[in-house]
Amino acid sequence: MINISFIGFGEAGGILARDLAAHATVTVWDRKLLNAETRQEMEQKAAASGVRLARSLDEALQNASLIFSTVTASEALNVALTAASNLKAGQTFLDLNSVAPATKLAAAEIVEAAGAAYIDVAVMAPVPPQRLQTPLLLGGTTAETIDGQLRELGFNSQYRSRDVGEASAIKMCRSVMIKGLEALTTECLSAARQYGVEQAVLDSLHASFPSLGWNTTLPDYLISRVAEHGQRRAEEMREVVQTLQDVNVSPAMSLGIVATQQGLVDAIALRGLHYQQLKPFVWQQALERIYPKE
Repeated sequence: MINISFIGFGEAGGILARDLAAHATVTVWDRKLLNAETRQEMEQKAAASGVRLARSLDEALQNASLIFSTVTASEALNVALTAASNLKAGQTFLDLNSVAPATKLAAAEIVEAAGAAYIDVAVMAPVPPQRLQTPLLLGGTTAETIDGQLRELGFNSQYRSRDVGEASAIKMCRSVMIKGLEALTTECLSAARQYGVEQAVLDSLHASFPSLGWNTTLPDYLISRVAEHGQRRAEEMREVVQTLQDVNVSPAMSLGIVATQQGLVDAIALRGLHYQQLKPFVWQQALERIYPKE
């Protein structure tokens, strides 16, 4: 069986590692293993997933053919830099992190200088619903070959380009719209609820866009994604800001998305709440606890 390692055992990494464990030997490293308070949670998750926990990043990389980096956007380049000293020819470093094309290019230079192959992977949809079938775009000099290998493992991957950064440019530009819709919904309905007009606003939105689901579960879904993942999304949107600035496009909307995504997370923390305490997530009830009416 092929040896696969994951750096980062969060939501995306955890799901993919668990599904791949049926086809490969999977080893996982996460910096939470260094913390006594979170190590037990990691150990339980690994046992349930059928994967092996490495004792260090170095150990995780030793015999791996494919190395998946699934960390936060702010740590993506640091992980490539830290891993590089233990990478070698014959290994492939797949960077699934949502960062700017320039960040991917910098990581590629570091990884390839160590002798390993680098693949720019753009994750084009949330991982939880589709798991291994989540659409992936691949870029890099060996991306076409790796695409075939990933498909054999059950991935829904698609070769995009030999150039690192192109796949991520697609993802980053898309994020302006997707993360923006989440932020707009959060801002819109937070205010509407304070004025007591939320139902009228939703009725109007449904009348304008009847196919989207404003009258059903869409508001719950969009606001819950911010409540659960706003910190990570804000980090990603900071990379989007860089993506836009690198081509001289004003990131005015993206900066606002950063503020709104981060703002809801900060408001939840200010109330001493955690996302799990807001489940099952109903947006009206959640906002009532986060922003109680005066």
